[in-house]
Amino acid sequence: MIKPFSDNIIFFDTEFTSLDPNKAELISIGLVKFTGEELYVELEYSGEASDWVKSHVMPFLTGNRITAKEAVKKISEFVGNTKPYAVGYINQDDAMYWQKLLMSVDDTIDNPFQLVSVDFATMLFAHGIDPTAYYSENNAELLKRLGIDRSKYNQHNALDDAKLLREAYIKFIEDPSKWGRVS
Repeated sequence: MIKPFSDNIIFFDTEFTSLDPNKAELISIGLVKFTGEELYVELEYSGEASDWVKSHVMPFLTGNRITAKEAVKKISEFVGNTKPYAVGYINQDDAMYWQKLLMSVDDTIDNPFQLVSVDFATMLFAHGIDPTAYYSENNAELLKRLGIDRSKYNQHNALDDAKLLREAYIKFIEDPSKWGRVS
């Protein structure tokens, strides 16, 4: 078993309208605490979405969209004042879009997360595991070996991706040797 630096973490994932950070808009955020509590928000957006997002992300949205201000309020309340670490699979985009959302509401607002976010892909890489195996199209074999039922999660739904990440992280810290060196 690996002893993590902290268990004050929240797993997170976001979905956005395209990969162009200058044009894309955040459309959903999923957050799951280490304890399993969860929050999912969808945001109002006005821009165009890429064809890939239209076919892979939009079908999993609920349509219950809220303003950026409402989303920041809900997320800040959910996160609380303990400054948890945000853990994402590949969190660079997720952290950037979260910061853009925060700044769009109030550029003086205090980020409820630690400044440093943690990405799961780097954890895998540091343990000699191919980080692309976790979320590639062929991850079913890896997740099955870990005892994770992939069928209960909709890929590219922010909340389901965050819940899957939590489950995989727990399996990883319990026994990283089960992951093997996947290539």
